[in-house]
Formats: sequence, structure tokens, C-alpha cells
Amino acid sequence: MKTPDFKDVLLAQSRIRPYLPRTPLHTYPALNQLIGTEVFIKHENYQPVGAFKVRGGINLISQLSAEERKRGVISASTGNHGQSVAYAAGKFGVQARIVVPEKANPGKVAAMQGMGAEVIFHGAVFDEARLHCEFLAQEKGYRYIHSGDEPLLIAGVATGVLEMLEDRPDLEVIFVPVGGGSGAAGACIVARAVNPGIRVVGVQSEASPAAHHSWKLKKMVEAPNRTIAEGLATGTAFSLPQAILREHLKDFVLVPDGEILRAMVWMIERAHTLAEAAGAAPLAAAYRLREKLKGKKIGLICSGGNVSLEQLKQALANAECGMGNAE
Repeated sequence: MKTPDFKDVLLAQSRIRPYLPRTPLHTYPALNQLIGTEVFIKHENYQPVGAFKVRGGINLISQLSAEERKRGVISASTGNHGQSVAYAAGKFGVQARIVVPEKANPGKVAAMQGMGAEVIFHGAVFDEARLHCEFLAQEKGYRYIHSGDEPLLIAGVATGVLEMLEDRPDLEVIFVPVGGGSGAAGACIVARAVNPGIRVVGVQSEASPAAHHSWKLKKMVEAPNRTIAEGLATGTAFSLPQAILREHLKDFVLVPDGEILRAMVWMIERAHTLAEAAGAAPLAAAYRLREKLKGKKIGLICSGGNVSLEQLKQALANAECGMGNAE
């Protein structure tokens, strides 16, 4: 499997440009005050599917062979990756099938179905859905799209960080949420090419730390998968992103789900932004590390805004109990 490089990111940028708008990079005084330094939010929640994954979907689906398009594609997802595949498949006339956990975010499921994808429910967690997806791909002959081990996906999602550095080449630290790790891997590729001094920091939930532990131990490991943040919810690490992260990721932070819920409220209050749990995780990590960040210009990737009403209520209730206040 080829490891994508900066040239692949530039090619991806040219492929996705006709289909996706450039997302904004904004700074907010109230967030700057909270963290104690200049903070810039990359609003991937503004994408047509409400999440950054669509960049990879367009890049990959656009490069399928005629034979692969005829067979159709299948993938497993907790929601955002599936929406990405469904959206891109619709643009290029390809039938998509998405396998999701039985209690997947209903809003994301409805969105995938609305884009024309067949949604297949299987298993209690993502990894069970993924194994069933792989079985169906082999049995039916569909083109299987792994959510992390796809060079074209990584190159595609990396274009978001390329846009960040085009807008603010003086960024010094970039926080990226990590589930499978494609986004963080893409960020590492771009940062290394543009300015090797940029620190890319991965962020994952303490309740689903497989990618973090694999990176730290320098080997693939499994871990419990219990986070409320579906965008961070994987029980196993993915080999291609891990290979890139081991070589280039500067730091990796674990944050409790409670702090992620608190960050969701901060995003609403201080940045006028509805962020799903994974999209708010970078802010939670930046707050944890705020003493080390003073005087630095930092970027936070708000990876998505597809929060369920149930999770939004949970975040607001968390704030009412006192967890929403800064120390």
C-alpha cells in the first residue's frame, strides 16, 4: 500500500475543487481568552455533509475504475465516513452501501439514505460493523473502502490542513481529532512539507484509546471502545495512518468524554459553532495543554457538526451540572 505524499495532496486538491467549497478558518476572541493564545478554527462542519471526511470520499470515488464503479462500493462507518462515501458516490453515479452499528447516529443514517446509499445495520459497535462489511465485500464483490487504510482518502482529507496553512502559514500547533487516524495522518503529511516545525497533535477519547496506544507503543493494539464521540470510536488502530503517525506525529492527547462534552458547549458559547463530539475534542485538548500553548498560534480542526439531538442535550446537561465552566 502506497503511503501518500504531498504531491498526492496537491492532486487531491485539484480533484475536489470542482465539488467542494473551501471551508473558512476563523478566530474568536472568547476562545482566545479561554486558551490564553490565538486560536483558529477550521470549520469542516461547513462541508456539504457536515464533516471533513467528504474530501477523501470525492478524491477516492473520482479515481475508481469503470469496473469498480459498476460493482459498486461498500464501507463501514459510524456516520461521517459513510456520508462522505454516499455523497461522493452520488456525484459519480456509483451505488454505495454503508454498514453501520445498530445504534448509529439517526441523523447521519438519514443523511446517508437521503444521498441514495443503502444502509445496513449490524453490530453494537463500529468494529463489528466493519467486520460484517468486509465479509459482504468479499461475498458480493463490492469495492471495499476502508475508513483509514486508503491512500486516496488520506490525501483527500489532508487538503483541509493545506487550506489552513494557505490561510495562516504562521500556525505553530494543529490539533486533530483521531478515530482511525486518516485526518491526523493527512495533517502530518502537509505540515512536514510546508513547515516541519509545526506540531501536529492527535486527540482521542480516553474511553476509546486504540489509536493512541498503538502510536505510543509503536505496534498495533486493540483497546476498549466506549466513547460517546462516534467520530473517535474505534477499538482497533489502522495500519496506514499509524505508519504515518509514528513517523511524524509530535504528540497525542487523551481527553475524558466529560471534557469533550464541555468543549461542545464552549464551541456553541464562544465560537457560535455547533460541533459534534469529535469536532470539539481538539478544543478540549487545547484547554488541557493551555499553559504550554501560551504565545503560540494554534489551529483546531472542527472535523464535523453532525451532533445528534440526544448528544446535544447530554452536553448541555453536563454544562448545567457545572462541567461547562472554565477553571
